[in-house]
Formats: sequence, C-alpha cells, structure tokens
Amino acid sequence: MDSHQHTISTPQSMSGRGLFHGVPVNLTFLPAPANHGIVFRRTDLNNAEIPVSVEHVTKRVRRTAIKVGEASVDTIEHCMSAVAAHAIDNLIIELDGPEVPAMDGSSLPFYETLLKAGIAKQDTPRRRLVVKTPVVIREDDAMVAALPSPDPGMQVVYELDYTGVSKVIGRQLKTFDLDDPEADYAKEIAPSRTFSLEAEAMAAQKAGLFPHLTVDTALVIGDDGPLGTNEFRFDDEPVRHKMLDLIGDLYLLGAPIQGRIVAYKSGHPMNHRLVRELIKQHEAARLKDLAHHHSVLDVRRLFRMMPHRYPMLLVDRVVEIVGDQRAVGVKNVTINEPFFQGHYPNTPIMPGVLVVEAMAQLSGVLIGQSLEQVGKLPVLLSLDRVKLRKPVTPGDQLMLIAEAVKIRSRIAHMHCRAYVAEELAAEAQVKFMMVDDEAE
Repeated sequence: MDSHQHTISTPQSMSGRGLFHGVPVNLTFLPAPANHGIVFRRTDLNNAEIPVSVEHVTKRVRRTAIKVGEASVDTIEHCMSAVAAHAIDNLIIELDGPEVPAMDGSSLPFYETLLKAGIAKQDTPRRRLVVKTPVVIREDDAMVAALPSPDPGMQVVYELDYTGVSKVIGRQLKTFDLDDPEADYAKEIAPSRTFSLEAEAMAAQKAGLFPHLTVDTALVIGDDGPLGTNEFRFDDEPVRHKMLDLIGDLYLLGAPIQGRIVAYKSGHPMNHRLVRELIKQHEAARLKDLAHHHSVLDVRRLFRMMPHRYPMLLVDRVVEIVGDQRAVGVKNVTINEPFFQGHYPNTPIMPGVLVVEAMAQLSGVLIGQSLEQVGKLPVLLSLDRVKLRKPVTPGDQLMLIAEAVKIRSRIAHMHCRAYVAEELAAEAQVKFMMVDDEAE
C-alpha cells in the first residue's frame, strides 16, 4: 500500500443521466490539496459542498447518498468505488444535479476518466485504518464483517445468495484483493453493472423510478437470464457488482482499510453500519492511547488560559491540539465531584449540562489557539443537536473532543463529542460569541 496521499493531475469531465431519476448531469473531477478529502460540490446550489463521510449519509433505497443541509448527492457508490481503486485521497467532484450520472451502471467509466486525469502523488503521508479486532454486522441472515489481517491491503470476500429467488443468479462467491498489484480492478470488478430482477424493475418503474431505462439499456434479469439485447459481462456479474458497491461504500471511511472484509448478502445500509463501527473502534483506540500520553496542557496551564475555577473547571488536561482545528481533553470523574451530593445521592450521575459544559470549555481552549481570538473570551451563544447518549458516573474518564467547524472574529462554531471508553456519551454543535476579555 502506497504511504503517500494522491489526487489527480488534471480536471476531467463526463456527462450522463442519474440512475434513479434520469436527470441529466455534468460531472467534473478536480484536483484537491493534501488532507482535503473527497468532496462533492453542487454547482447548481451555489457550490454547496458535501464531504464524503458516513456522518453525512442520508437514507435512500438501494443506493448510497450523502447530504449536508439542503444539498445532497445520490448514488455515489460506483464513482467512489473507482476513486478507491485508484487510491485517491483528495478530490473535488463537481456536478450540476442531484445524482451522479449512472453511465452504463458500472464503475468503469469513472475509473477510465480518472485514469485519463492522471494520478498525482502528494508529499503528505496517507492515513489508513487498521482493523485491530473483528467487527461483525448482522441483519437477519445477512452479514458483513471486518477482520484483522497481516497483509498490508484490503481483501474482500463476497457471497451472494439468490437461492429460491433467482435460479439464474443462484449462489455466487467472489474474492478480490484491492491492493494486490496482480489483481486488475479495471478488468475484474469495474465492468460489472448494477442489476435488478424483472419484478423489481417493473415495480420501480411504476413508482416513477428509472424512467429513462429499458431492458436494453439496463441489466434486468428474468427467469432465463438478462432481458432484451443484454448479456452478462461475466457469469458471476451480480456478485462482482455487489463487491464493487461494497468497495465504494467502505471509502466513506475517508481512508483505506488494512483488513479482510467478508460479506454475505450485505447491502448499502449494512455497509454503512460497518463503516460507523470501524470509525468507532478506531476512535476509541486512538483516544485510549492519547489518554496515556503526556499532557499538552495540564491544569496549571489551563488556569492561565481559562477563566473557570473549581468547582466549574471541568477539563483536567489537554492531550492533543492540532492547530486551531481540533483538541482532545480529559475529565476524570470522581465521587468527590460536588454535584454528586445532590445528583443523585443514591444513583450518582453527572448532569448532562455539565458534560456539555466540559465540551464547551475544551472548545474555548481550541478557540484560544486562533490568532484572531487573542484577547477574546468565548461566551456560549447556542447549542444545537445536543444528544446525551450514555450516563456518566463516578470512576468514568471522559475523553472530550472539540473540532472547529468555523472560527471567525466574532463567532466560533464547534462540533463536540464526549466518550467514555468506546461509547459516545454526548455530542453537540456549539456556537460562541467572542467578546473582549476584560482581564487582558
């Protein structure tokens, strides 16, 4: 696996109709700087940007879609599969419609367009997610799992079982190593097309979907095989396409995987769940490691940076600061906390408002790293999307994370989370108004 990040060398464009709604759309791939990530840009919506991340996945049937605010992009999985196969880390994908063009229903047109654009190596090291412990997602008889592997890349095993549903498809099994230099994604996986059984296709068109498609332009499988003039490109084309989708969905991680992926009858929602669990595992392991590191800021230095004092100082130490973008802090919760005397005497639970306050205090430390905020005091302005997911009790260690969404001269907007071990205890969007610090 290459240890450097990659983007493309030159812009390249393609046009087509969206798979589900048939809306014409123009798409352009553009280079992006290191650590930018993959971002879709809706040029028809004032250049609204939607980063490719599982946190932006929105519910859709039989496809992967992402949404930020009112801007969304549907059916990104075929494009993202080609991006993953090229090991591209940083890319802007402009389009002037709500859905990625379907082209022929495979990822090959995207793969070839990116190949034409040229892959450019960047100096920045590439991040990757190493599967340390097994993660298994089950739903009825379907399953998808990520397992540790000593090999450097991602190996995928997919079993598709249409026994009793379609004798043409039946049971199919495919293995593929995405990072094996001898494996050929362009020949083995990319040409496989999205497919539908005849009954499913007819019901979908009655519901107003796929209005522009016919049995000659889409792979529709009847009792005896593909309908119309279509033929299978591979004897096992359906399972290859399911693998194509899985590779695209897993790139919602924002980084390549080192591990072995095993799937049985898995679809997009289960793939998304696996990504979320992998992120949760990775974040928990990273926070556990950080908790044992030396402090960047201990409580004595925090006294010099923050106006809070006992009993309202709710950050014990800061273990990581990344510029003015991200901070990680620790709050050790003990039975000696004064609020436990009344909340509640027989069942001590840290008040949720104080968990939020701890996150807000860490945000203040991060805001203070910005040169624009020298001599300023962040005063809480608003709280949005506050969710308290787990009680915090004596003996817990709260790992606090504050990430900057936007920091300006008058307003700061932060995304905050608090974890206990591997579990998310709380999260919130916090906004501050910057006022002059009279102590300066």
